[in-house]
Formats: sequence, C-alpha cells, structure tokens
Amino acid sequence: MTDHEPDAKEAGAVTFVNTFTVHAEPEVFEKEFARTSEFMARQPGLIRHTLSRHAERPGQYVNVAEWRDVASFRAAVSHADFQPHAGALRALAESRPELYLARLRRDGTAPSEGPASGSPALDGAAGAGEGI
Repeated sequence: MTDHEPDAKEAGAVTFVNTFTVHAEPEVFEKEFARTSEFMARQPGLIRHTLSRHAERPGQYVNVAEWRDVASFRAAVSHADFQPHAGALRALAESRPELYLARLRRDGTAPSEGPASGSPALDGAAGAGEGI
C-alpha cells in the first residue's frame, strides 16, 4: 500500500506496541509468547504481529501487532481466555503496552541495482537512530 491510499486512517486500523524486559531465559519467554500468539491469531481483527528481540540486548523484545480497529483489539484482550496468557507473560517479563492509531502507511520498494555509487552499503554499520 502507498501513503495516498485511504486504508490507513479511514479503516480505523490500530497498532499495538508492547515492549518487554524479560527476567527469565529468552527461550522460555519466546515459548510462552508463542502460545499467546496462537491464541491471538484466532481472534477476529488481528491482521498480523511480529515479536522481535533486540539485536544487542537479548532480554529486550518488542511485539508490534496490527489490528483492524480498537474494538477488535479490546475484545481480544478482554476475552476470558486471554487472562492466563497475560499472567504467564507477566511472570516472565515486565511490559510497556501502547496502542497507536494508524496515520500513514507506505511500502518500501527494493532498489533495482543496489546501493548508488558512493553510497555506504547497508551492512548494519549505521547508527541505530538512522533510518525508519
């Protein structure tokens, strides 16, 4: 989708961002999160989500989930069967959940010939604050 298509704002899409600081073994947290993911995947309105682990701090994770609308998100997290999942994750990590309204969405396009002459290669050497 491009930035000029009406889908991002008009459809009421929301993005849920939850940052985790894990105080258990990362593998234990990831396994428990996978169970929660299976539950959430069955909830109406979930478009997609991604759990990512920080590249340099193994105990830091972020979950980014796209939902069709706020009502779908609220219904999923208030579902009685969600509470055991939330409790299990709280036992393994502290979290900071935030809900955002979609304002702009744009898909990137891959360059046809790679980096331009004289441009640095994108090999991970750039600072963490550079780019989108």
